[in-house]
Amino acid sequence: MSENESPDFASIRLMLAYLCIATEKEASLERKVEILNRFNLSTNEMAQVCNSKPQSVRNAVNALKHGSKSKKKA
Repeated sequence: MSENESPDFASIRLMLAYLCIATEKEASLERKVEILNRFNLSTNEMAQVCNSKPQSVRNAVNALKHGSKSKKKA
């Protein structure tokens, strides 16, 4: 949550993010993180929405970054 963001707006943003991945129950954490990146959520917020640990989210973000580099080279 940014300093200028009201608590109500932060809650709504988290709820919308959750609703976007709610239909992705079988999706990997990497896919969920890919979707949640569009909401500019922090690692802790993504972990909360995904019901995961922050380190797992950081690992997923890292995997996405490294995966996209190898795809560009191919």
